[in-house]
Amino acid sequence: MDKKQNKAISRRDFLKTAGAAGLASAGLYACHNASNPAGKNKADTAITGEMTYRTNPKTGDRVSLLGFGMMRLPSVGGRSAREGNEEIDQETVNQLVDYALEHGVNYFDTSPAYCRGGSERATGIALSRHPRDKYFIATKLSNFAPSTWSREASIAMYQNSLKQLQTDYIDYLLLHGIGMGRDGMKEFEARYIDNGVLDYLMEERRAGRIRNLGFSYHGDIRVFDHLLAEHDRYQWDFVQIQLNYLDWKYAKQINPTNTNAEYLYNELAKRHIPAVIMEPLLGGRLSNVPDRIVARLKQREPERSIASWAFRFAGSFPDVLTVLSGMTRMEHLQDNLSTYSPLKALTDDEFDFLQQTATQMMQFDTIPCNDCKYCMPCPYGIDIPALLLHYNKCLNEGNIIADPQDEDYQRARRAYLIGYDRSVPKLRQADHCIGCNQCSPHCPQGINIPHELHRIAHYVDNLKQEKTGGKRQQHRRRRGWQ
Repeated sequence: MDKKQNKAISRRDFLKTAGAAGLASAGLYACHNASNPAGKNKADTAITGEMTYRTNPKTGDRVSLLGFGMMRLPSVGGRSAREGNEEIDQETVNQLVDYALEHGVNYFDTSPAYCRGGSERATGIALSRHPRDKYFIATKLSNFAPSTWSREASIAMYQNSLKQLQTDYIDYLLLHGIGMGRDGMKEFEARYIDNGVLDYLMEERRAGRIRNLGFSYHGDIRVFDHLLAEHDRYQWDFVQIQLNYLDWKYAKQINPTNTNAEYLYNELAKRHIPAVIMEPLLGGRLSNVPDRIVARLKQREPERSIASWAFRFAGSFPDVLTVLSGMTRMEHLQDNLSTYSPLKALTDDEFDFLQQTATQMMQFDTIPCNDCKYCMPCPYGIDIPALLLHYNKCLNEGNIIADPQDEDYQRARRAYLIGYDRSVPKLRQADHCIGCNQCSPHCPQGINIPHELHRIAHYVDNLKQEKTGGKRQQHRRRRGWQ
């Protein structure tokens, strides 16, 4: 198929999308928010209407278009519990869950692997305080480690999820991270086929203890295509994919091991398999965009947040069941609620505008880290995501300048070094990487992590050398040596 024809099909699909999502905004899938007896929060004024819902074609579930991703739960120190060794702040999690339910969110996505193993328990505590028929629980069989590939270990993990979540059935169960690893197909077969675990899960679905069975896809496209080719056998109820306006056409260009979201979504749509969307913000990269992109988006919609553009993009496709967001703080939740209460579907012109924006963003050589932390923990204590994200942040803000003759070099150098030490303790910085490469095989984005860490360490070393050199030159001048 030539590029022109492919573009025409994509545009036609999107026009259908905008129409369907527009009906949803008008009330076809909507219901009123619950009242808030505690009184309105200041940010409630931005939540102008009713949550947009999508209907699961198999079960009739009315699922909120905004799904709560329980991957980045708040810690007692105020950060994400995925960072450091801080415990989950259960009281704040309860408040976030209560507020989400009050405002129409009913899909909560967790995993045994999230928050260093604590997410399912915290999710279970928060949700069990509410009637079971008021929410849908999604969790995953996260048997990544070879030690969990046996039938017994995998089944034990699944049964422990039921215990931690305080429920006797799972609404949406996923095979977690299909396609990841050095050989995606081989690992998929070892994790789910050779041990009979997928057959076991299908039996659990027939028994009603799993209401919907699907998988989350990362990496090897052969596995994705294989599982869809076997759809008649497995009858996938839903599939979770990474979709956002940058990955729509540029995922493979960013990283050859990834697949463009346009292909993934269309393959699901033509089989009428609902899509659950992860990484609508690319781990925050689409809310922390370069200043030039901020100006472009704000010129178009001054009152909307930068993140809202990405959420509107993901939600505007009619075969999307829900869009997941990891919301650590109340303001994240409130902003996302304002975007989906109700959804203002993208117009065809806005879709083009975001594709042009994505093309402009491709000019920035950011590292495609989504802060998923699958690379962690590093055996040498390096804070890999913090290092990569700090580099991206400085790049977006114009603080990566290699030429010492540039008039902004000294300002940028100072900003990078100060931020570097504040973001990452010295013992966890890039210069401690020995290149063992235990991290890269676990990265869904296929980043060559040791290469990037060595590049950052070299860059930081050059900045520090320049600082030392600058002091030496000043000293020489004072002594009359030059």
